[in-house]
Amino acid sequence: MSILINEKTRLLVQGITGGEGSFHTQRCIEYGTKVVAGLTPGKGGSEVLGVPVFNTVESAVEKTGANVSMIFVPAAFAADAIMEAADAGIPLIVCITEGIPVSDIIMVHNYLKGRQTRLIGPNCPGLISPGKCKVGIMAGAIHLPGNVGVVSRSGTLTYETVAQLTSLGIGQSTCVGIGGDPMPGSTFVDILKLFQEDEDTRLVVLIGEIGGIAEQEAANFIRHKMTKPVVAFVAGATAPPGRRMGHAGAIISGSSGTAQDKMAALTDAGANIAPSPAEIGTTVKKVLETHS
Repeated sequence: MSILINEKTRLLVQGITGGEGSFHTQRCIEYGTKVVAGLTPGKGGSEVLGVPVFNTVESAVEKTGANVSMIFVPAAFAADAIMEAADAGIPLIVCITEGIPVSDIIMVHNYLKGRQTRLIGPNCPGLISPGKCKVGIMAGAIHLPGNVGVVSRSGTLTYETVAQLTSLGIGQSTCVGIGGDPMPGSTFVDILKLFQEDEDTRLVVLIGEIGGIAEQEAANFIRHKMTKPVVAFVAGATAPPGRRMGHAGAIISGSSGTAQDKMAALTDAGANIAPSPAEIGTTVKKVLETHS
C-alpha cells in the first residue's frame, strides 16, 4: 500500500503553462502519474503536453474528476490557488511554491480549518509512492517500491536517504517532503499517523532539521502512539544560533531548536538515531534486521 497518493490519483496542475509547471508535469507523466488537468486563468481550452487546461479549479474537477492538486504558481498568488483548490473540494493539495509570505500561510491555515483538505508544503518537493504515482519535483528513478516510509523537512536529504535505501535494496512505501517553512500544511505528526495506520509500512525514516519544535512533537507521538520502528536524523548540529540555515524555518532561536535537543527528544522516545547523513541507509538496514 501507500499513503496519500497511488494509482488512482488524478492530478491537476495549477500553473501548468509556466516553465517549472510544464517541466515537472512532464516528469510526473513520464513516471506514470495520471495528470488529467491543468489550470491557468485565461488559457482555458488550450492543451499542454496533451493535458487540457482550464480557467478554474471547479471546472477542472467537474470535467476530469481531479482529486489532487500540485501548485506551481508564483508566491504572490499561491495562497489564492490553495484556497481555490480547497473550495473545489480537492482533498489533497501539494504546494511546491517557495517564498510565500508567512501572513499568507496563516490565512491559508485558518481557511482550511474544518475543511476536508490536506495541504503538503509549501516550499516542498512533494511526495511519491514508488511505482505508483509521483506528485512533485523529486527524481523518480532513485525510488524503489517497498515498505519503508520517509517523511522529511529537507528535500535534498530526502533524495540522499532514498538513494541509500534503494542501493541497499530497501524499497519505500511513500516518501513525503513536508517542506522547511515555519508553518507547513502537514506536520511530522500528521504524516506519522498515516504511516502508523498503513499496514504495509514496516518502518519510518524521519529527517528533521534545526528550528521550531516539530521534531519534539514527533518524538511525543512516537513515544505514545507509534508501534513501528523509527529511524531519525536531525540536520544542523553545527549551526550557529540566530543564523537561518537554508530554510525559513531552520533557525535556532532557543534551546529547543537545536539539533542536539531534537535528537535527545527522539532518542528518549525510542527512535533510532542515524549517526550521520551517510549512515541513514545502513541504520535502517540494521533496524529492519532487528525487527524481522
